[in-house]
This record gives sequence, C-alpha cells and structure tokens, in this order.
Amino acid sequence: MTSNLSPRGLQAEQQALVAVLEQLLSPLAKLCLAKGISIQAAEEVMRRAYVQAGTEDCEGLNPSRLTSRISTMTGLTRREVARLQSEDFPVRPQTRTVATDVLTSWASQSEYVNKKGLPIRIPRTGEAPSFEALAACVTKDVHPKSVLADMVRLGLVTHNEKNDTVTVVEAIFVPKSDWPQMVGFIGTNVGDHMQASVDNVLHDGGKHFEQALLADELSQESLEAAKSMITAQWRDLLTQLGPQLQALMEQDKALGRAQNQQLRIGLYSYMSAMHPDQPGPQGPASKESHENN
Repeated sequence: MTSNLSPRGLQAEQQALVAVLEQLLSPLAKLCLAKGISIQAAEEVMRRAYVQAGTEDCEGLNPSRLTSRISTMTGLTRREVARLQSEDFPVRPQTRTVATDVLTSWASQSEYVNKKGLPIRIPRTGEAPSFEALAACVTKDVHPKSVLADMVRLGLVTHNEKNDTVTVVEAIFVPKSDWPQMVGFIGTNVGDHMQASVDNVLHDGGKHFEQALLADELSQESLEAAKSMITAQWRDLLTQLGPQLQALMEQDKALGRAQNQQLRIGLYSYMSAMHPDQPGPQGPASKESHENN
C-alpha cells in the first residue's frame, strides 16, 4: 500500500511539484551543511513557513478558528501551530544601506558613468556630478563625509586626497567581508525571484516578468567571454532603467500618489557542465531557448 506521504501517492500536479522541490531545496541543503545547520533546524523553518503561508491564506478568518484551520491545511498539530505562531524568529540580515544605495545610484545615473556604463571618477564636493551631490540625493540624514568614510572602509571607493576625487573600486557590489549581508541578499534577491515564479504559476502566468535564456554546447573559453557580455548587459540595464524609474518616482510624488509599492529587477547567470542525459540539439533554435512561468 502506498503512503499518502510518498510522492507516488500524490496527484499528478503534486508529484510534479515535489519533483521540483528537490531541485529548489538541494542548493539550500548544501548551504546549510556548509554552515552546520542541522536538518532539524531547517525543518523548523519549513514548519514556520507553512504556518505563515496558511495564515496569509486564511486572512479574514475568525481568529478563534485560525489555529485549527492552519492545522488542517498544513498537517501540523494545533499545539505545534500555536507554538510556531508565538515564538520569535531571528531577524533577517540587513542588505540595504546608505553605502549600497549610493553605489547603485552612482552606477545608474547617466551623468555619473562613461560611454561603457562604468562609474566615472568624480570630485568629492561641488554640484553634480560630485560625491557630495550624489550622497545628498540618497539621504539627508547622513553627512556626505560620513557616507564617504563608510564606503572607503568597506572598500567600495577610494578617496584621492591630493586632487580630492572619489573613484569606485567595483561597480558591482558583493559584500565578501560581510557574511550575514551576503546571505541576506540570497533572501531578498532569490526570495523575490521565487515569489514572482510562484505568483505566476498560481495565477495566469503574466503577473510578473520572469524569463530565462538557456545556451548550451559552449566551451569554457566561451563562458569566460559570456561573463563580460553579461556584465555589460547589467550595466546597460542600470544606466537605462535607473533614470526612468527615478522619473516615475518623481512623477508619483508630484501627482500625490500613494508611494507604497516596490519593484526589484535582477539579472542572474549560472554556468555549469551539461547534464549527461540532457537531450541533444534538434536544430539551431534548440541551442538557445526561452523559459518562463
């Protein structure tokens, strides 16, 4: 007799989802093992996520019936649901800072980049383009000198005191020296990407833009060339969309619209060896295909 907990005891759509779950969870399992997080700790997070999802699905339900309803939906006991609802959870690492906002603004405004989309060297003070003007556009709460000192400390920029200019060290921010922030970006970037995919699957497929381009039969040398191409595409995205999005925000403010929505736009690439049982090419179009939800 097949257990209802076995994938073979599930309906076709459920079986497909369970099969994909392994693909989604395997990288997280690898990350957890690398940092010594046990299966019990990971299961606790999954239980909490189930309770949270159930709570959102039951919005508007009589509070006195909420625990029982979530228990029925998730398969957790009422006592377990109540415990998970009452316990605190670790605070998510902060990913957005004044320093990262200034760096993003620097890389996305046309007057602060060259023809290749790379951030230019700018004077520390004066009217735009200058570091002082750039920092003031991002925040009025922190003095530009303090912002500059922090960015120098983080290794994001260098300050040439002789000619009083500031230069970006690396336009693409990767917080290598800050493990919690690096993990935090997994939560924000991958989390929003995952949410977009799930929303599309559960609805009509067009709620969020979410597509990918797959190219196979490449050499290692071609992958190295592709890295430069991808970086260039990201710089184009920043310099073209950044000012347009800023214009939309200013328009919303001028028209008195409620500015309570957010948008995350990302570009990712993943390079790996082709799987041994991956189907061979059927023609030119099969080498590059679009995948979307």
